[in-house]
Amino acid sequence: TDKIDVWYLEAFCRNDSHDRDWHETVIPHRTRLLEASPDKKRLHLQSVTADGVVVDHVITADVGEVDFRVRAVNPTSQPSTCHWAQPCVRVGDFTGFGDDTTDDAYAYLSKCFVFIDGKPVRMPFSPWATEARYTPGQVWCPRGVPRTDVNPRPLSPIVPSNGLIGCFSSDEEWILATAWEPYQELFQGVIRCLHSDFRIGGLAPGQEKKCRGKIYILHGTIDDLLARYEEDFPEHVGDVP
Repeated sequence: TDKIDVWYLEAFCRNDSHDRDWHETVIPHRTRLLEASPDKKRLHLQSVTADGVVVDHVITADVGEVDFRVRAVNPTSQPSTCHWAQPCVRVGDFTGFGDDTTDDAYAYLSKCFVFIDGKPVRMPFSPWATEARYTPGQVWCPRGVPRTDVNPRPLSPIVPSNGLIGCFSSDEEWILATAWEPYQELFQGVIRCLHSDFRIGGLAPGQEKKCRGKIYILHGTIDDLLARYEEDFPEHVGDVP
């Protein structure tokens, strides 16, 4: 594929989101471009949410990766319920199961993986949750995040071994994966997409929080991916996030 689309950002979201109407969870926002390098490899975006939170995003493309640095500030006198946000990575064409190839919107799952017991496991696998306010899809919630605060799609009982979610290319030669710190959930979505959704956790008046993320695209092995991930996210190593 010539390109990989990323909906950045698809949504900012409130807590208590797993069993609530999606329209009540989403916090409207506007994003503008503040600065772009001449080669367009570095972008500075700024989002403002409906409750006044200001979020700066510095996005840098490098060899085999895109780096995200996010700073969220609540300049208002009221607490913000902005708890998490959704970068949506569209992987249908990358996996060989895009809209132009098949009408089966879930054929791409056979190329996708999360890590369970330290090993990549392809989707779908057992147990696979099927019941929720909205179906289908699959959500994995890390330890330390309330299970009531994640996407209102089927929630797996499994806690993944790490914060990576990814997929293989159609010829199995390339790997695409994404991770964030801190992260709210891993999510296999309903528009041939994968998410590592980052966690803000709400903001008190005047409070500032930072998040960072990566999208990896590499011609290599799972071990190569893990080496890069563990270097970039050392706090995810040695324990289930």
